[in-house]
Amino acid sequence: MFFYYLRLSALSYKRNPILSSLMVLAVSVGIGAYMVIFTLNYVMGGDPIPHKSDQLFHVQMDIGSPGQDRDMPRQLSYLDATALFEANQASRETMTSKFAAVLEPANAEIKPFTIDGRGATADFFTMFEIPFIYGNAWGSDADKNVEQVVVLSKEINERLFGGENSVGRSITLQENQFQVIGVIDVWNPMPKFYDVNNGAFNKGEEVFIPWALVVPLKLSRSGNTNCFKAVEEGVQGFLNSECVWIQYWVELTNSNEEADYLNFVNSYAQEQKKFGRFEKELNNNLLDVNEWMIEQQVMPDETRILSVLASMLLAVCLLNTIGLLLSKFLGKSGEIGVRQALGAHKGSLFIQHVIEAGFIGLIGGLLGLGVAAIGLEGIKVLLGEDMMMTQWIQLDTTVASVTIGLAIASTIVAGMYPIWRACNINPAIHLKTQ
Repeated sequence: MFFYYLRLSALSYKRNPILSSLMVLAVSVGIGAYMVIFTLNYVMGGDPIPHKSDQLFHVQMDIGSPGQDRDMPRQLSYLDATALFEANQASRETMTSKFAAVLEPANAEIKPFTIDGRGATADFFTMFEIPFIYGNAWGSDADKNVEQVVVLSKEINERLFGGENSVGRSITLQENQFQVIGVIDVWNPMPKFYDVNNGAFNKGEEVFIPWALVVPLKLSRSGNTNCFKAVEEGVQGFLNSECVWIQYWVELTNSNEEADYLNFVNSYAQEQKKFGRFEKELNNNLLDVNEWMIEQQVMPDETRILSVLASMLLAVCLLNTIGLLLSKFLGKSGEIGVRQALGAHKGSLFIQHVIEAGFIGLIGGLLGLGVAAIGLEGIKVLLGEDMMMTQWIQLDTTVASVTIGLAIASTIVAGMYPIWRACNINPAIHLKTQ
């Protein structure tokens, strides 16, 4: 019966193409606009590492003074990050920061250029499950011995070595030789949760080196550096200062480990109070990946406003669809009256018109995919090519399925009242006119 009712829906569309097309257009515009915003939220607010996002925690320590009206620091100071790392209280942990450096290719035909790099400790690659094409990450010994090794991104490896296995070869960063030990595959978690300070939707780094090299090689820091007290002159003065510029992540596999680590952080802060630091009441946090993104407001307020506007536009389009469906179904009153007189059950008539409304929604959804695709291309133009997010803004299988499903469901819901009216007409009135 389903296919029979589907065939009746197609015939009904042909009998009244103008009214049916208006309904399809209303649904497609409303659904298309809504799905543009849905896709943005889907990309910007998605869980970037869903299977372990509840095991990765960002460490926050409030080192501010009581009189300072500042938000909780996003990062840690050199003193605190080093102390936590040396204590080795988590199953895995990494301190990390972004830097900029000049890369001098061995090929004379390629001019030196500036790259974005990241200093990290060995656990960084395991914690965030970074995939490798060639080689592997360095071990903890490289951190301790401050070995000048480097891991390249796939993009930079193709630029320098034509995509070949470059493990064992050397590159020159800021006049320092580094041995390549690994090349990672494409890895651009969205949002870039491990460092929201440098743009949660910007491109990832191109080279990775042991974090212990960032300071002695005097590599330029990239990102926010916030100081809570005056800084003494010199490199060592900066390292001993209350300036926060290092992101610190730990991996904790259960609630007991989380509680134990937070107790350790609080104990450390209590110890520092004796030296005149951490003047505020204890206010340290461990936030998992999703809590961290919410706390840092990775999802802009503008997207929420646009979501409301898109929902309102969809509602207006569906209200128009209700009126058009009501006009269409009541226009078939004579046909419905005759069928009822011949013994057609109201339930059968109801199912037939539900399928007809769903048929309208299906066509509207397919057309809405085109509307959404055009809207997303416009969003990409507005964001610009530098935003890594533009690579993710597309109609994938999930978004396409949601679009079609939402179009069908919303049209059927919008058609409930017109269908009810059509199935409850008095057949006697219309039999007199036939």
